[in-house]
Amino acid sequence: MLDELGARGQIDWAAAIVDATAVRAKRGGTPTGPDPVDRDRKGSTLHVLSDAAGLPPVVAVSAVGLHDSKAFKPLLMALPAIRSRRGPRRRRPVKARVGKAYHSAGHLAWPRGRGIIPRIARPGIESGERLGRHCWVIERTLAWLLGYRRLTIRYERHGHLFTAFLALAATITCYKKPAQLTT
Repeated sequence: MLDELGARGQIDWAAAIVDATAVRAKRGGTPTGPDPVDRDRKGSTLHVLSDAAGLPPVVAVSAVGLHDSKAFKPLLMALPAIRSRRGPRRRRPVKARVGKAYHSAGHLAWPRGRGIIPRIARPGIESGERLGRHCWVIERTLAWLLGYRRLTIRYERHGHLFTAFLALAATITCYKKPAQLTT
């Protein structure tokens, strides 16, 4: 699906936007991780990397207690080589836009080493308004993914099943993009 979108030029490589949201577990099973605020809460965290248009090429699931910044590098490294309209396959966006929680020397240096310009607001110096002009895209993508009932509350006891439902939702979201253009 991503190769089809890339061949049509519908993947916007101007920026990759990363964000996460917590999903609570309904019942039973072993928790995927402790929540630092509510230790008894069971659940998972959905990590999403979207392009500048809001399509989610990479999604992941982690424990609810894992800090969002720990998934930044794995999400960017998991970005597949996608066919482009002209030239070779691409696997790198121009910029990476993330929230203040991701600000550290390592998160600034690592993307630069790969040729990606990091756009991370500095805590205490810059307001979130500048970044907020761009982050509505990832918030919309998260809303699209959480629009599927199986993802709003985690019903599955096994993590691989929940990850499969998240990947399926991301695929359907990407599939709807060319379907909207043809109608």
